[in-house]
Amino acid sequence: MKSQNIISSSEFHEECASVTAFLKRKSGLKHILGQSKAVQELYQKINKMSLCKVNVIISGETGTGKELAARAIHYLSRRAGKPFIPVNCGAIPESLFENELFGHVKGAFTDAGLQQTGLVREAEGGTLFLDEIGVLSPHIQVKLLRLLQDKEYKPLGEAKLRKADIRITAATNRDIRSLVKEGMLRKDLYYRLNIASLYIPPLRERMEDIPILVQHFIDKYSREYDKPTKGLSEDAMRAFRSYSWPGNIRELENKIQQMIVMSSTPIMDLENIELPIRKPNSRESRLECFNVAKKNIISAFEKTYLIQLLTEYRGDVPSAARRAGKSRTSLWNLLKKNNISPGKFH
Repeated sequence: MKSQNIISSSEFHEECASVTAFLKRKSGLKHILGQSKAVQELYQKINKMSLCKVNVIISGETGTGKELAARAIHYLSRRAGKPFIPVNCGAIPESLFENELFGHVKGAFTDAGLQQTGLVREAEGGTLFLDEIGVLSPHIQVKLLRLLQDKEYKPLGEAKLRKADIRITAATNRDIRSLVKEGMLRKDLYYRLNIASLYIPPLRERMEDIPILVQHFIDKYSREYDKPTKGLSEDAMRAFRSYSWPGNIRELENKIQQMIVMSSTPIMDLENIELPIRKPNSRESRLECFNVAKKNIISAFEKTYLIQLLTEYRGDVPSAARRAGKSRTSLWNLLKKNNISPGKFH
């Protein structure tokens, strides 16, 4: 009689967890779309950060995909089979935040009829993602500092400390050094969190990725809404590439979603677009007038030059001003005009 290989319940669950972790690692970067140099550099940094257990601060404007980057770091790491717990710090009232984060024991306060686990416990073995960390109160920052320093926390109403095996990834849409300078983020907390930092560039700095993103969202929402949409006309794509996208990828996704809902043709044209940009009619030449073309070229040159300058001098404005042959005030005015923050180049 042949012996049968019987797998225990624990072995089965371990095998399932291993397969789940493998699949998550495989899909780690697939949601960060693009072929631009900025995106390729982002891939490299995410891969390096995922190999270490260090905490990470992610900065970038609203809508750039900070949570996607945090998820990629988690799913490419050895923690991939464990939970990724996102926390929107701005959405939880200050009076409830400690309870949400650390939980409580039964009877800890008047309404505590049942024990609550808390988000730290839920993230055990995995990653706790704190989005918009700059809004946390000083009291909560002190509690978070202990968690980072000692890997310990105390649920409300419990006498002894608990150990936590978690990785913390934090994000902000502000310049992180400005938060410290303005007293909104404790220096010691900043140093504990900022072992590794990741900057997500805005969409206007990676415009060559727009066609890829557009097609991705068209494919996604045409399937979801069962519409025949296949793509954009050349004029419509030109309009998308000339818009600055202040809301970044989130705004782009929202715009494609709106267009597909209202469109009834496979190829969407200018009449389907509602963007605050001038649309040429069929009788107008696509060639811009001399002054407009000149202004656009100068603007593009200024931005490219300033980014290269600050990259070379790592955000050191006085040195950069001397190199450019400008006064500090003139350089600051140019940076403000082009919406460029020196702090992002340190």
